[in-house]
Amino acid sequence: MDLWNHTSLSDFILLGLFSYSPYDFFLFSLVLLASAAALAGNILFLLLIQADSLLHTPMYFFLSQLSIMDLTMMGTVVPKMAANYLSGSKFISRPGCAAQVFFVVMVGGGECFLLAVMSYDRYVAVCHPLRYPVLMNWKACCLMALASWMGGMTDSVIDVGMVFTFPYCGSLQVDHFFCEVPALLRLSCVNTSLFEDLTYACCVVMLLLPLGVIVASYARILMAVIRMPSTEGKQKALTTCSSHLVVVGLYYGGTIFSSMQRASARTPAGDRATSIFYTILTPMLNPLIYSLRNREVMRALKKVLGRWRV
Repeated sequence: MDLWNHTSLSDFILLGLFSYSPYDFFLFSLVLLASAAALAGNILFLLLIQADSLLHTPMYFFLSQLSIMDLTMMGTVVPKMAANYLSGSKFISRPGCAAQVFFVVMVGGGECFLLAVMSYDRYVAVCHPLRYPVLMNWKACCLMALASWMGGMTDSVIDVGMVFTFPYCGSLQVDHFFCEVPALLRLSCVNTSLFEDLTYACCVVMLLLPLGVIVASYARILMAVIRMPSTEGKQKALTTCSSHLVVVGLYYGGTIFSSMQRASARTPAGDRATSIFYTILTPMLNPLIYSLRNREVMRALKKVLGRWRV
């Protein structure tokens, strides 16, 4: 009852990820540490790209967009989760909940399209190196990045417009640590099965179309690598693509498991576990994957550190 006295009838209540036992506080500290590492890694990655002119290429431009998407995802979810846990208050306003749905869906869809664009960039670089400056000029890169953002935004506008037209009743307790569409639909007073089926079909299309571009691009890359006469050329081509393939595997592995499940097969605990993966762990791992095996990034980092020492 005390919680209801501090909320309006339009507020949702986020049950959160943790309770208040010592064990849960330790887990919360780990999540906060991973979030801080993801924040620092992505910001450092953006600064390195900005500071080193040799990284002003289409590949690193798309990587900077990926970092911005990861930062947007974390900024939407983690601060509210941490604030609610530390303050003991679990409520979130309806506009705040709508904002979380909007940005999470927008970034989730945007990353699907951006990863497809990045695979096309690698295809052009490996299979058509002489035409690369023409095909991947800055205007084309900006348009493809903008299209990725707009594709995710279109999906998010539809989701927010539909989800918040449904009537909600009862305690409005969202069994999650942020406002996610499946968790909200469980609270609706009406039958949402038609919308859930449409959402499922939309997720399948938005995942499989970019995945088809990725598979086709890397199939052509593999054929081109096999035909390369020199071992050094093969190693260079595979090195430039391996990091992207790892990120694609991480993203699509978690997203397919989360988004392409039928509503009847989803559980609150499973949704929370999957959400931790794509809201915190993936943003933390992406800059590491693209940095540790990338000589250009490591060279830029050493160059910046040398300037700071001087």
